[in-house]
Amino acid sequence: MNGNIRVGNLFGIPFFVNLSWFLVLGLVTFSYGGGLAAQFPAMGGAMPWLLGFVAALLLFASVLAHELGHSFVAMQQGIEVKSITLFLFGGLASLERESKTPAEAFWVAIAGPAVSFLLFGLFTAIGTGIGLTGPVAAIVGLLASINLVLAAFNLIPGLPLDGGNILKAAVWKFTGNPYKGVVFASRVGQIIGWIAIATGVFGNFWNLLIGFFLLQNAGRSAQFATVQDKLAGLTAEDAVNPNSPIVPAELTLRELANEYIIGKATWRKFFVTDTEGQVLGAISVDDLKAIPTDQWPQTQVKDLMKPVELATAVKPEQSLLEVVTLLETKQLTELPVIRENGAIVGLVEKAAIISLLEKRAQANPA
Repeated sequence: MNGNIRVGNLFGIPFFVNLSWFLVLGLVTFSYGGGLAAQFPAMGGAMPWLLGFVAALLLFASVLAHELGHSFVAMQQGIEVKSITLFLFGGLASLERESKTPAEAFWVAIAGPAVSFLLFGLFTAIGTGIGLTGPVAAIVGLLASINLVLAAFNLIPGLPLDGGNILKAAVWKFTGNPYKGVVFASRVGQIIGWIAIATGVFGNFWNLLIGFFLLQNAGRSAQFATVQDKLAGLTAEDAVNPNSPIVPAELTLRELANEYIIGKATWRKFFVTDTEGQVLGAISVDDLKAIPTDQWPQTQVKDLMKPVELATAVKPEQSLLEVVTLLETKQLTELPVIRENGAIVGLVEKAAIISLLEKRAQANPA
């Protein structure tokens, strides 16, 4: 599961922790525990480290609250939250889909930092209003500052940070194209990543890690958005295989073998259609074995066809991006394209979609 361990559910959302989370948990525990031991020498034994461990857990609870902020707003928009994962650099809420409008995307993005700012204000009020002292006051102060840093850091305007998603929503609103927003915000994220790496070279290890994290994820976001943009401008009919396995019902088995099978061996199954192009059934290459070859010239494919299920099909005008999403969701390699009147246009395959994108890229190089 990519190094993720499922802990349970939170408000119906699957909750995971990545193995890298335990590394940070240990580092924060020992680092802050050592700081408490030095700041409050009267504390003896394991108490500083225990308080350091509690502080580390509360720190990640703050990160979790941040991600729940995103999740709750997304759920109000009818978006399923597939999971929340805590890892080395914080947390990630995995959403089923993107928001439908720039405004909705903005509210999902801003919700996380808003929760962190709210927690900063809450812990600050507790620390100053109650008059806490000693280690408890130190921990509350730490949580206040951590939430402030968490909110401010995530507002940096580059993907995959929340500020990048806010920038994406703004560009989407301005251009009317969500994918241009992703690409622009990803490029900004890459620039910030290079800046972090440049400053990290001079001894700041965390800047190096953050820089590489931004570069890797921003680059992926830009590539994926570019592909999505190209797919969104195409329809299912654009990617239909011109040599799809469709044969008329009156075709004889001999004609089927000579014209579609022998020397071709591309397809193992064929859709059988009437004169209007509507699917009547299907016939496979193996079905021919049931009929002696000397009877093939007199036997039509409709005599041998079997019922076929076309529940999972797409319309010719449907976005190719939707087709790819359906192929991935259903884990299919191909889908039939059916018109409103039930006539089959052909099959759209993963390989044909990739080939179409490659041809368009060659014809229109960036």
